[in-house]
Amino acid sequence: MMNLEIPKLKHAGRGNFFLIAGPCVVEDENMPLEIAEKIMTITEALGIPFIFKASYKKANRSRVDSFSGIGDKKALEAIRKVGDQFDIPTLTDVHTEEEAIRAALYVDVLQIPAFLCRQTELLLAAGKTEKVINIKKGQFASAASMKFAIDKINYAGNKKVILTERGTTFGYQDLVVDYRNIPEMQRFNVPVVVDVTHSLQQTNQTSGIAGGHPELIETIAKAAIAVGADGIFLETHPHPAKAKSDGANMLRLDLLEDLLKKLVRIRKAI
Repeated sequence: MMNLEIPKLKHAGRGNFFLIAGPCVVEDENMPLEIAEKIMTITEALGIPFIFKASYKKANRSRVDSFSGIGDKKALEAIRKVGDQFDIPTLTDVHTEEEAIRAALYVDVLQIPAFLCRQTELLLAAGKTEKVINIKKGQFASAASMKFAIDKINYAGNKKVILTERGTTFGYQDLVVDYRNIPEMQRFNVPVVVDVTHSLQQTNQTSGIAGGHPELIETIAKAAIAVGADGIFLETHPHPAKAKSDGANMLRLDLLEDLLKKLVRIRKAI
């Protein structure tokens, strides 16, 4: 893994890929703890550095009646409790300058959603928090163009940047992962992550609810590790069919351990 200091990140010096994982959104106050404990048990046994991920609110929803969260403060406190109780780093996404400032009080890593990767004021505000910033490459953006997003974080005095590949728009509903983007973005001397589950998302459904291809999660993840990705991002849930957001492309939690074991073997092989 490329050098990046993240508070509380364990096993970072063992040469493994790191994992960003958790539910799409905080659905209740106990859910983050339950999912984080399960993931941490697996990653500890496999020596995988683990960052717990959960959105405290969902802003990029197709429908006005889509679930957006349990309340900002309550959700952020639930995420912080995960970090405190398990002594692991936490991540959440932000959509505005005000959100970046607020969320930085609760988490270790701020995530810039793909749709917002060119929003200058948001990137500058996030950078100024001095947190680690994970920028998702826009579905419309080239790998080379992400240099300018990094420049904005650096301009704010922050050198702690991760880039995440999450597919490129192909037609109206599908995304395609171009694995050339991994070494291309690694040239900027930042860790590069592949967002496995969102790469399989099918947006713009007539129902207003995104679809997906979770049966291809293992395929995308294996290829990412084989190409040399520094990290894997995936969303997981005990019961994806009952999830309040993005259930159609999430990994069932009880399948995570087997997947990670396979990825560790591939990592060792290369």
